[in-house]
Amino acid sequence: MKVDVVETTLVAPSEATPRRELWLSNLDLFVPNKHTPLVYYYPAPAPATTDGAAAGEGASFFAPERLKSALAKALVPFYPLAGRLGVGEDGRPQIDCNGEGALFIVARADFTGEEVFQDYRPSPEFRRMFVPFTAPSGELAMFQVTFLKCGGVVLGTGIHHVPIDGIGSFHFIQAWTRLSRGGLDDAAAGDDDQAPAPFHDRTLLRARSPPTPSFDHPVYSLALLTGCPRPSVARVYSVSPALLADLKSRCAPAAASTYCAVAAHLWRCMCVARALGLGSSDGGGVTRLRMTTNARHRLRPPLPRGYSGNAIMRDLVAARVADVLARPLGFTAQAIRDAVDRVDDAYVRSAVDYLEVLDLESSDSENNSNNNNNKEAHGQAGQLMPESDMWLVSWLGMPMYDADFGWGAPRLVAPAQTFGSGTGYVTPRASEDDGVVVIFALEPEYQQCFQKTFYGD
Repeated sequence: MKVDVVETTLVAPSEATPRRELWLSNLDLFVPNKHTPLVYYYPAPAPATTDGAAAGEGASFFAPERLKSALAKALVPFYPLAGRLGVGEDGRPQIDCNGEGALFIVARADFTGEEVFQDYRPSPEFRRMFVPFTAPSGELAMFQVTFLKCGGVVLGTGIHHVPIDGIGSFHFIQAWTRLSRGGLDDAAAGDDDQAPAPFHDRTLLRARSPPTPSFDHPVYSLALLTGCPRPSVARVYSVSPALLADLKSRCAPAAASTYCAVAAHLWRCMCVARALGLGSSDGGGVTRLRMTTNARHRLRPPLPRGYSGNAIMRDLVAARVADVLARPLGFTAQAIRDAVDRVDDAYVRSAVDYLEVLDLESSDSENNSNNNNNKEAHGQAGQLMPESDMWLVSWLGMPMYDADFGWGAPRLVAPAQTFGSGTGYVTPRASEDDGVVVIFALEPEYQQCFQKTFYGD
């Protein structure tokens, strides 16, 4: 399969934007220090609408000039994405809001959408085809529009995790698509309830002085990252409405959310596939689920609706392997629910303070370069987790499919690549009536057992 680049350009904001140094919170700094690669697949429109042979140059379907014009407008309210990562006088990373712009690439492929999306599997090769792999000038936002042989289009997005989390990224895509559809120029700036203005001030998540953590936050400890990189293969597992209803019924009498029921089932399947506890006299020891929780509405007062920085709390649920395997599914689902429920204002403030103390301790013993590498190591946790652990990110409830540029909604939105064995995502489908999707990476030798366990075979 071959993809040829047709055009590479830098898209700057269409208007003057603030030139400032944007301070980053501890929740911004302790995230993967990389771009998050996503793909949006748009099938070919009706034959009368476009000519596949002309796709990539003057085709009306996903016209590049229209996309670039809308992108330039969207970068005005989301101006940090047009900047670059920098370092302040105190050695702390920051965003230099200089308006240099986002990378925009147009490409053409010699294959059809069905050839790659009929049995979609995230992989490094898939990412290299559809998402810009490197930021040549330090771009924080990179986009690639690839015209397929069948007339369909793949939009690949690479938005750096440090300036913005998943919720903020989808908020940006909503603004871009609305402007492309012909929305008002100020549609991205918060004129109605569906498009809250992006809020960039991260000082709402500044650590207290002195920092006073009141909870333990082992998920941020490098001491738990005792594994090593292992070969892994990512697969997509559909959770039909019938399977989802069955999982929730097995969690009774407790009322389990979709996430808690699916996460509990996935955790058990991982333990079975990896044969954790098999032949062990102590029940297999401890297994851990690393998870994320949106903290925006859990703070007091809540963060502004359009908060565009990282406001995702990492947390950790530890359990005995024997309990995950042998006790009712509701036991594991309730343990996950308890971890989600404990994330309140006090817990978030404690985590921010904990990271401040961790940063200060690192600064006392290491120079700033090594300290930043320490932060980056947390972002590589997927590759360093022991085989007993898994890391699951939920995108449920996010407007992933609200990405109509004027030619219809995408058929598929998914990560282009996963990062390490034991990492996974729970995502919605285009229609809520179709259930949800689990994307999970595991060592190849465990794949068959995992799939059979997942579907109860």
